[in-house]
Amino acid sequence: MNKQNPHTESLKGKIDWSTAVIPFVLIAFLCISFMAAPDGSRQILDKIRVLLGDTFGLYYLVIGLGVFLLSIYLAFSRYGSIRLGGPNEKPKYSDFAWSSMMFTAGLAADILFYSFCEWILYANDPHIAEMGSMQIWSSTYPIFHWGPIPWSFYLVLAVAFGFMLHVRGCHKQKYSEACRPILGNRVDKLPGKCIDLLALFALLAGTATTFSLATPLMAQVLSRLTGLPSSKWVTIGILVVTCIIYTYALVHGMKGISRLSAACMYLFFALLAYVLLAGGETRYILETGFSAIGNLAQNFFSLATFTDPQRTTSFPQTWTIFYWAYWMVWCVASPFFIGSISRGRTVKQTILGGYVYSLGGTFLSFLILGNYSLGLQVSGKLDVLGIYGGAGDLYSTIIAIVDTLPLAPMVLVLLIAAMIAFYATSFDSIALVASSYTYKQMTGDEEPHRAVKFFWAVMLILFPIALVFSESSMANLQTVSIIAAFPVALVILLIIASFLKDAGRYLDSSKK
Repeated sequence: MNKQNPHTESLKGKIDWSTAVIPFVLIAFLCISFMAAPDGSRQILDKIRVLLGDTFGLYYLVIGLGVFLLSIYLAFSRYGSIRLGGPNEKPKYSDFAWSSMMFTAGLAADILFYSFCEWILYANDPHIAEMGSMQIWSSTYPIFHWGPIPWSFYLVLAVAFGFMLHVRGCHKQKYSEACRPILGNRVDKLPGKCIDLLALFALLAGTATTFSLATPLMAQVLSRLTGLPSSKWVTIGILVVTCIIYTYALVHGMKGISRLSAACMYLFFALLAYVLLAGGETRYILETGFSAIGNLAQNFFSLATFTDPQRTTSFPQTWTIFYWAYWMVWCVASPFFIGSISRGRTVKQTILGGYVYSLGGTFLSFLILGNYSLGLQVSGKLDVLGIYGGAGDLYSTIIAIVDTLPLAPMVLVLLIAAMIAFYATSFDSIALVASSYTYKQMTGDEEPHRAVKFFWAVMLILFPIALVFSESSMANLQTVSIIAAFPVALVILLIIASFLKDAGRYLDSSKK
């Protein structure tokens, strides 16, 4: 039961103020720097990004493949039998509620944006020509970049956090606390503080990054539906509406988040079903999708280990390493939330069930929406690549794709509703995790005070609103989130090692 003290003084005493304030001060400093000297700051950040992505790119690729292989090992080894809760405890949420919250918390509206257009970004890349045809590889790479490896980051960390919360009964819901089996009491000192500050900094940078990706599409869709000119104020209006929706759900606790996640899934599958059945490309979508899954299965390890050492195209540096780093930044929030809602499930059920539901939803989105637009291109019904090349704008290209569907305005309404729902459910989980991070102590069954949740719900939206006024600043902050992934990856490895050590001791003691 959530025991919340209504007295303000008591609440103030529970908050770890340094963890809450310092990341915001740092992000604010970066924002001011970006706006005051956008060109100079962008050049500095680009150099750092090139250094990390090009010189140390192998670092990201090795961690990605290693974590995926570890997830399979955990599921089928003795660790898989560990129940995240009491020995005979039943799952806290039904399969549908659990999978809905997990899927929507992990992806945000990025999935709808990229599902329509990611193949376009690869289609004319020299690496695709080296490998074969656009038909085969531009439909395969999207499900690779959003497939088993990135989801393995979430699922392995989710069981580590779930074990910490529901088995060990930890009273600190912080990133650093998961490192205690190895760091010991140093978690309570400077090393632990640095880990928590890094985690919240990465969370804030990742928040601004994901909002910057898809909100311009939502603004153009709304402009198309209403006739209003697309502007910064339309984008800000969408952000405010999204904030109101997720704040309302958040202050109503897990019940509100669960209901919003379910509504999001209904909108999402309604959109996919309509495009599949009414778009006139059903056969092409199904056959290309089936081939893409087979192609991924046959070439998974070669894709995961491709480094382009001669830099003939720099494809992995441009895309694969970018995606692994982007997902690592999101590992600060999403796995913590997934672990918290996985109470009552075993490690094996969490990992394998997570793969089934998450990959099922992700693959359906890319294979239906992506292959619909790819089908328009290869059949000659719409010159998608020509539109993108002429406008240089993915948002206008996506609207042109949707315009080919019957009752296109209705589809646009469904698209923007689904995107708002995805954003709202994702940022519900982020705000909930951020709220928990800022408490000095909190049990796994406790929820943060409503005032703390409201504070984070509002603060998470303020930076994206501020950054709307500077497109170069948004690009810079995207780069910051990728740079943040470099140290976050080290913390991820530390958390995994800590879990293996602590869970091994738990299993050994259970035998006695």
